[in-house]
Amino acid sequence: MLRFLSISSKSKRPRNPISKISSSSIQDIASKPCCRQTHLCNSTNTSIFPSVQPPNFTSPISSNHFFPSGVSPKVSNFTNSIPNANGVSLFCHSAGESRSFCRPISANRFFSSGISLIRTNSRNPIQNRAALLRVQSSVGEPRNFSSESDRESINYDVVIVGAGPAGLSAAIRMKQLCREKDVDLSVCVVEKGAEVGAHILSGNVFEPRALDELLPQWRQDEAPINIPVSSDKFCLLTKDRSFSLPCPFDNKGNYVISLSQLVRWMGTKAEDLGVEIYPGFAASEILYDANHEVVGIGTNDMGVAKDGSKRENFQHGVELKGRITLLSEGCRGSLSEKIMRDYKLREKLQAQHQTYALGIKEVWEIDEGKHKPGSVLHTLGWPLDHKTYGGSFLYHMKDRQVSIGLVVALDYRNPFLNPYEEFQKLKHHPAIKPLLEGGTVLQYGARTLNEGGYQSIPYPVFPGGAIIGCSAGFLNVPKIKGTHTAMKSGMLAAEAAFGVLHKGSSMETYWDNLRSSWIWEELHRARNYRPAFDYGLIPGLALSALEHYILKGRLPLTLKHGKPDHEATDVASLHTPIQYPKPDSFLSFDVPTSLYRSNTNHEHDQPPHLRLRDTTIPELINLPEYAGPESRYCPARVYEYVSDEKGQPKLHINAQNCLHCKACDIKDPKQNIEWTVPEGGGGPGGHANLLCIVPILSDVSEETQYVAADAAEADVTVVAAVAAENEFGAVETGVQQEGVALHCCWDRTADWIQRTNRSSSWAHRWEGLVQSSVSKPEPPLSVHHLALLGKNN
Repeated sequence: MLRFLSISSKSKRPRNPISKISSSSIQDIASKPCCRQTHLCNSTNTSIFPSVQPPNFTSPISSNHFFPSGVSPKVSNFTNSIPNANGVSLFCHSAGESRSFCRPISANRFFSSGISLIRTNSRNPIQNRAALLRVQSSVGEPRNFSSESDRESINYDVVIVGAGPAGLSAAIRMKQLCREKDVDLSVCVVEKGAEVGAHILSGNVFEPRALDELLPQWRQDEAPINIPVSSDKFCLLTKDRSFSLPCPFDNKGNYVISLSQLVRWMGTKAEDLGVEIYPGFAASEILYDANHEVVGIGTNDMGVAKDGSKRENFQHGVELKGRITLLSEGCRGSLSEKIMRDYKLREKLQAQHQTYALGIKEVWEIDEGKHKPGSVLHTLGWPLDHKTYGGSFLYHMKDRQVSIGLVVALDYRNPFLNPYEEFQKLKHHPAIKPLLEGGTVLQYGARTLNEGGYQSIPYPVFPGGAIIGCSAGFLNVPKIKGTHTAMKSGMLAAEAAFGVLHKGSSMETYWDNLRSSWIWEELHRARNYRPAFDYGLIPGLALSALEHYILKGRLPLTLKHGKPDHEATDVASLHTPIQYPKPDSFLSFDVPTSLYRSNTNHEHDQPPHLRLRDTTIPELINLPEYAGPESRYCPARVYEYVSDEKGQPKLHINAQNCLHCKACDIKDPKQNIEWTVPEGGGGPGGHANLLCIVPILSDVSEETQYVAADAAEADVTVVAAVAAENEFGAVETGVQQEGVALHCCWDRTADWIQRTNRSSSWAHRWEGLVQSSVSKPEPPLSVHHLALLGKNN
């Protein structure tokens, strides 16, 4: 199927706006050979539109009834196409900026045909397999790639892994220092998600302390931070009741935000300062020099089949070499964990092991009468038992949206516990059910969190770089906040790195400044909160209240964490299986339904990124001794025990379902599962495969939208695709097929199909869309079917 790569808006999705493409250039493309031969067609000589004349894009597509919202798409008039050996490179010029994208392309600044562009201050999106890579450069300063090895390489002063709050804060701070000191240092950020923010789910109570330091004008600069906390409640839940507790969170001056929108906004700020952002590139290995110092990272190869062979679209990975490398992968980052082991960073401080929790979250749209923007609720207790630490949160965001989730500590003992099912139970509690009734789920996701805190922070500096953000574990557990500390750590690391590159100082400055910063003070004060709950819910509440309200974090001892999470799991014989109720499909849902809402998508024909160190352990140990806990702790049903041809249970791994939460890497009793990065651009938030071949980039409300699509073998001939923004802030994609206007829509942050309560109206809209067609498809496709069309099954 074809892959819908990205939709962006300067105002709402601020990364990578591309110049518009004219209808004349689309007509030129129509006769060109396919770019991605494996997925576009059966033969290299087949054109994109065999036996179809280039369409006239001015009449039917501009019809107001084309989009249900009545939006008319627009196209611009300046685009050039350059044929190359493998396909067509599109070169766009608009508003003084030159842009290009093509397929296939290696990760350099030149088309794969060898044609290069001379440009002035260009922001140049380069398309990789699953995303658009924006690269910024200047005339006279080309950064050529080495051809000495199979992999191309590029040198930077600073390489940052992860475009989250920590990584982008580091990038922004580095470039700010460059401007202040009139120094030119190159900075790049690699991000495994298809775009900045793709792997971050909406819903966050944000403390702006670090942002005030980094970008003090954010309030005047249209940052997506505009819902202040209006009320704050903390409750203890039993099965049928809730009891208010004193609120320890102190959210005065904080905001309820969409973190994915914030990091997209930060991404544009970084790019404005000259940072190069590489989304869709997964950092899969550390590069070392002869002295075993880190000199950068390597991305994984693209186009490798499951059996390890090279597919026709194979592309070598890229080496991004940096004088300083900063790792900001988030919780349980694979490269960060390797660095900690290689350099024994935890042992250097005699730090305790890290302890984790799994957070499962949904975003809902609720009735306007129930919505209270800025309202915040945290709970402890039910549905978890008193021996299992965890709690829920419910945040009222803007636009009638609420973010609800359950956090379950992964040191739970009962192997029959299923965090996903516990979350489904939570939504039926009397304190929560009335709010959600009548609402619609927009998004689903899951991610692990660091809960070790102060005791578990490793030495964050290694030869050639540093670990920042949640990779190091700066989450404040009682606050349930880590964004502000992650951002501050990135800023401190950038300042140390600048000192190394400009003044010849040491990265040790990062560690020194970290310990003298408000991060250290804040985490030290909260250090005993999480280990207090190792004694159970009620003792934990008592100890944490004593520490917080009376001693103010000055208890003259530091509690230790219990067993590592994987060792905490009891054998199944010590527990009774838990019977969970069936989902009602109104408040609670099965896993496949939730997976659809996560927009999770991976290339199927690639080596599995979830690897078993010993393939015999699941059947010989995990299943007989622990009742197969991987089939329950995974919130995406990646791991299933199925019968083989002999009727024996065998572990089956559905790697394409993976939400990148890392729970399996943490909780497996024998640490037998290794999570590695899949091909870049895959994972949660990946774009659906929609039925479109040729992109038309349309101008909407003086902002740029774009649609970039790969085509695939299909039984229908699609001759046009357009994009426009509707009144809900979503992007609608329309496809015209042989005179029949088919309509699809997709929104990066919300399932607009479900938001519009469409069931009664789609039939009418469909009639309007096909009224000029000769015959109606039988059975008629609905918008819902079209949106599901490209999903990997």
